[in-house]
Amino acid sequence: MVSKGIVRFFRKPTDFVEAVILILHIHKMKWKGGVDMPYRETIMQVVANLDSDMDKGLTQEKVVQRQREYGKNTLQKKENITVIAMFFAQLKDPMVMILMFGAGISILLKEYVDAGIIVSVILLNAIIGVFQEYKAEKAIETLKKLSEPKAYVIREGYLREIPSEELVIGDVVELEAGRYIPADMRLLSASNLKVEESTLTGESEAVLKDATQVYNEVQGLGDQRNMVFMSTFVTYGKARGIVVATGMQSEVGRIARMLDETKEDMTPLQQRLAQLSKLLGLLCVGICIAMFVISLFQERDLLDMLLVSISLAVAAIPEGLPAVVTIVLALGVQAMSKQHAIVRRLHAVETLGSVSVICSDKTGTLTQNKMRVVSSYANGKMQTTTKEMLLGLALCNNAKLQNNEIFGEPTEAALLQFCEEQGVHKEEAELSYLRLNEISFDSKRKCMTTIHQIDHHFIAYTKGAMEKVLEMCTSVEIDGKLQRMSDYEYKRILEASRKISSDAQRVLGVARKHLHSALDSGIESNMTFLGFVGLIDPPRKEAYEAIRICHEAHIQVAMITGDHPLTALAIAKSLGIAKHEGEVMSGKQLELLSDDKLADVVKQYHVFARVTPEHKVRIVKAYKRNMEVVAMSGDGVNDAPSLKQADIGIAMGKQGTDVCKQASDMILTDDNFATIVRAVEQGRSIYLNIQKAVLYLLSCNLGEIMALFLAIVCMPHVVSTLSAIQILWVNLVTDAFPALSLGIDVVDPFLMKEAPRSRKESLFAHGGMAFVILNGLYIGTITLVAFRYGLNDSAQKAQSMAFMVLSIAQLFHALNLRSRTHSLWEVGVLRNKWLVFTLVFGILLQVAVCELPFLQVLLKTVSLSLIDWLLVLGLSVSVIVINEMSKWIAKEH
Repeated sequence: MVSKGIVRFFRKPTDFVEAVILILHIHKMKWKGGVDMPYRETIMQVVANLDSDMDKGLTQEKVVQRQREYGKNTLQKKENITVIAMFFAQLKDPMVMILMFGAGISILLKEYVDAGIIVSVILLNAIIGVFQEYKAEKAIETLKKLSEPKAYVIREGYLREIPSEELVIGDVVELEAGRYIPADMRLLSASNLKVEESTLTGESEAVLKDATQVYNEVQGLGDQRNMVFMSTFVTYGKARGIVVATGMQSEVGRIARMLDETKEDMTPLQQRLAQLSKLLGLLCVGICIAMFVISLFQERDLLDMLLVSISLAVAAIPEGLPAVVTIVLALGVQAMSKQHAIVRRLHAVETLGSVSVICSDKTGTLTQNKMRVVSSYANGKMQTTTKEMLLGLALCNNAKLQNNEIFGEPTEAALLQFCEEQGVHKEEAELSYLRLNEISFDSKRKCMTTIHQIDHHFIAYTKGAMEKVLEMCTSVEIDGKLQRMSDYEYKRILEASRKISSDAQRVLGVARKHLHSALDSGIESNMTFLGFVGLIDPPRKEAYEAIRICHEAHIQVAMITGDHPLTALAIAKSLGIAKHEGEVMSGKQLELLSDDKLADVVKQYHVFARVTPEHKVRIVKAYKRNMEVVAMSGDGVNDAPSLKQADIGIAMGKQGTDVCKQASDMILTDDNFATIVRAVEQGRSIYLNIQKAVLYLLSCNLGEIMALFLAIVCMPHVVSTLSAIQILWVNLVTDAFPALSLGIDVVDPFLMKEAPRSRKESLFAHGGMAFVILNGLYIGTITLVAFRYGLNDSAQKAQSMAFMVLSIAQLFHALNLRSRTHSLWEVGVLRNKWLVFTLVFGILLQVAVCELPFLQVLLKTVSLSLIDWLLVLGLSVSVIVINEMSKWIAKEH
């Protein structure tokens, strides 16, 4: 069956034709393991053919053997470009070609040393470019591996979580809502399983699956209800399946054979800088042409000035800007991953710096996610339990006890732990109470129900949000007897639950209903209330400080939770998010507001309680209508829409579902709110560092242009300020390395005391353009001063003096970029060790260039006296003095 979901992958008509031919033959193909059309086989036939066990899974020996035979469960990817190919790609750059032309001119002039240096510069630039590209590629690959989905597999009778790429044919896999399906599987069992298969079939509506179905005829993908396929995901229910095809043998793998991997798009910032480079390039080329034309009228040496003009064009055009941005972004996100924040999309780094609202889930993010039962209510009394209540909590529960360790969702694990401590053991109870069906937890219903058979009787247990469970109940069990749910009893239960809710406890009610059959309708109605428990999840110690930092950084924090408003408020108060009830909005209140009204009032509230996934989307939209940049965290399958709606979607790495992770821009490996704040700080820092590198490169390039252009215009009868080789040397030594050092600058200590920047803010905002122009003019001016001073002795000394001042002044200027608002001494001179090393090494190299004979020949310099060096250093250091004075004046006024 060729579907609209598959068609959208194709780029050419021929791709579509190939797909039709391929898919028509899909079901005639036989996979290597030996099962032909598993959807036409019974469960027992498939398990037998795969030599597996539906209860214990595969042995480790079989796993190793099959991994060796069939390889990893991954789709083939486009081969990475080799280092050699990267190197030759660097040589195709137009600026490099212009430089090669310059080398050719040098050979014609028999300036072989110059030609050799130009070629060396080309090779060195290419090597640096390859290093940057390789480093960036490896960083992104590492992050992709960290965010790959996992799978729950049964091997040798034990449930394990493994990377999905390690699955083999015959593995028995557990599936649950929110999980991506890691391979093609024949279902062994399914409970209300619904799967979203739009990636294969194009149909967005989830498909209800049935493990017992067996087909006699050939069926299309969308009609195989007993199969689930790789890359689709579970939206509801749970199931167990056996792997029948992996990697390129899967249905999506066959499609992948026909597709080329799309190249990662540039981020908006990279695109803007690429355009800026082109614009500046045109301006620089224009100036160089003008300089060459003027020199013609001045009757200077034609070929010499052509070489100088070409060198200046190559040096002045900031063709390295996009490369600097790429390496800074890549290294930045790699550093963030070490701090438990995995950035899945590079554009998120730019957006993080603009975040003005963080909408955070409560459980596990602001709290420790270490749930434990601290209160209970039954028989009309607090701190009391009954066997029926404990049975309900144990049976209506998907957590498992294995080797004295409990596995499962934290809340259910806490409930099971409580039951075990009270003497009710789930494993023993399940021997008598056979589970027949389950109505899975739903974020709208806020409860879960299981149906059991005991002897010839049927019984349902429900647990969930207190008010939801109470609404289902028409009776209450007290001292083993059923009583009608009177108004008095209803209010008494509600008052008891509210009291413990106000102590930051999460309240879960439990109810029971006797059924005539397992297929009774209206199961979740006319139930008997058995009791409730209060669970506490202590706030994270570091969350309070992180929230304080947010408020200092003018970032609003909103807590969004499904908990009762009183519970939510108690946690919010302890964390400093809210102070009184007027800052809490419930889901019911939210439903009464129109989108316009919600946008008007949303900033007045800091806690949203008892909300549904639809409510979360509306909250995010309301903030965005106020021009806020919103970061939203979530962990469930139903959180995916709100994560996509937010400017930055943040998924939980530990408790988050695969669907949630795939919808996100960033994944927290520690599910910690403080990590979100650190990521925002890193996002701000990375953007600021890119800005530093850009402003540095442009001001230095402007200084070079001004020094050469003004000298030609104002001093027509003298040599050019710098020789072609000196220009290229300055570009390599005093431009590239300090720019990279600024790109990896440490976090500015004042960064989180400033308001978030606007997303539309230019790189030259807050005086950035004036900074570039004034510093460029100043560097150019002091270079000309040194040049004029040197002319008193000789033309070669004049060039040497100008060469030294220009290069060393640029090295010192890099220190100015540490902060444009705070003094260099406030931000710390030695905090950026790479920049200090670059500065010291650069100055020593310049001294060597002037004083060592063999370097003098190469760079056309002469030795300078002590007085000359003092003048060079004085002029160079003045670039720091003038900037420090401007910062002081700006603060005073």
